[in-house]
Amino acid sequence: MEEMNLHHIFSLILVLVMLAAGITAIAKKFKQPYPIALVIIGAVIGLSNIPFLKPLKTFITEGEVFNFAVLTLFLPALLGEAALKLPFSQLFDNKKPILLLAFGGTFLSFIVIGFSSLWLLQLSVPAAFVFASVMSATDPVSVLSIFKNLGVNKRLSTMIEGESLFNDGLAVVLFNISAFSLLTYMDLGIEGAGLGLWEFVKVVALGLIIGGAGGYVASKLTKYFDDYPLEIIFSIILFYGAYLLAENVGASGVIAVVVAALTLGNYGANIGMSPTTKLNISNFWDVVTLLINSLVFLMVGLEITRIDVADRWGLIFIAILIALVARSIAVYTSTLFTENIPFTWKHILNWGGLKGSLSIALVLSLPRDFDGREDILIFTFSMVLFSLVCQGLTIKPVLDWLGVNKQEKGYEDYEVLLAHAYRYEKALDEIGRVKNNLRVTDAVTHEMVDEYQQSLEKIQNDTTDLFEKQPKLKKKQQNILERHSLYAQHEAVERLVREDIISSEAADKITEQIMDHLAELESDH
Repeated sequence: MEEMNLHHIFSLILVLVMLAAGITAIAKKFKQPYPIALVIIGAVIGLSNIPFLKPLKTFITEGEVFNFAVLTLFLPALLGEAALKLPFSQLFDNKKPILLLAFGGTFLSFIVIGFSSLWLLQLSVPAAFVFASVMSATDPVSVLSIFKNLGVNKRLSTMIEGESLFNDGLAVVLFNISAFSLLTYMDLGIEGAGLGLWEFVKVVALGLIIGGAGGYVASKLTKYFDDYPLEIIFSIILFYGAYLLAENVGASGVIAVVVAALTLGNYGANIGMSPTTKLNISNFWDVVTLLINSLVFLMVGLEITRIDVADRWGLIFIAILIALVARSIAVYTSTLFTENIPFTWKHILNWGGLKGSLSIALVLSLPRDFDGREDILIFTFSMVLFSLVCQGLTIKPVLDWLGVNKQEKGYEDYEVLLAHAYRYEKALDEIGRVKNNLRVTDAVTHEMVDEYQQSLEKIQNDTTDLFEKQPKLKKKQQNILERHSLYAQHEAVERLVREDIISSEAADKITEQIMDHLAELESDH
């Protein structure tokens, strides 16, 4: 890349932002998925000979620039924003499928792709398993940006988000081992396997410790400041600080920033953030992630045009097929060990395992003299293009075809009523809090409280009317309520056993009855 002064670089970045914002705005106006529009337009620009855009293409497609932008500038913000808004309770409720997919599924996919690439693509051992590592993880940038726009069922969305947030920690470890240490470990035999396992445990554990400690400290800071611009700055420092610190000490930056953001978004929000702060932090990161997503996908489109696929169409087809088959094996095998996941959801988890900018950035970070680097680049770029365009464009039709997003008649009306009821209840809580803290008199709050209470009464009446018109909707809500009641009963029985109040034999009988009833309700649901 030719020498460029800072003024020129800033001008190119501004042009990139303008292009990304314009394409995103048009795509949103026509209700189309903007990530795919950006990739396609970026590829068109990359293939076209537009003189005034040539310096921009040269700048963006420089491997070091793309790699730095995605891995250092963009990834911490995107991971942090997603984890910040993910309720820990939802993550905990779905911990089993998320862990199985993020770790078991990713490792299984790595093994399948690695050995298949050795045999079918004739890659060297390190190259085959490097390709396996970048293809085994679902890219959080792609997954989160596309699935957020589809209104996917919350539990299914949590599984997809949880997997994409955590499986990159394993993928990056596998990438580093495959690229730089695999042959050494293979020569050492059993000892090498132990060293590889220790490397994985160390990277994950350090990431958890750094992220948890950083999130805890940042959460405690929010207790002493009721100043949302300052608390937004705290969140920026936390996301980038946790990521960079972890990377510098040989830990997983991905896991560190996810854990840090989860801690701040759950623990910190509960102990130290006012409603105003929560709203403004959420709005700030919404703007940041929209801008970053727009830039990332446009850059991916520009970057993809660098590959030369001449005379390699057969191998590219095989590489894409290997990645798709491995993903299917990973998803359907790992979900065998989980209960209460509808089979249609497994299809979505499979087809929704998108690849994107993270895979490209990892491959571009390989040394230029790495054996098989060009082959891996071609296969990776081709799979990313197929994933974003073919899988990304078809995921919504697949959801509709499988009936995953189909809602009962009147459900949207119910959601609106529920949202209004919740906001009025929160308003009353806040009025009560301010009244007590600031010693506001009843004369000031009386009219406002009456108005909100009347609104709540009206919502209650409207909800009753809606349930009379739509009895299936009422039954569904009763089903949900009863399932949560049974979860609480199960936990209560376990507590009695832990405290030696009842015997394990008695608990087993009661638990079996609870689980049978729960299975019936899940089946009805």
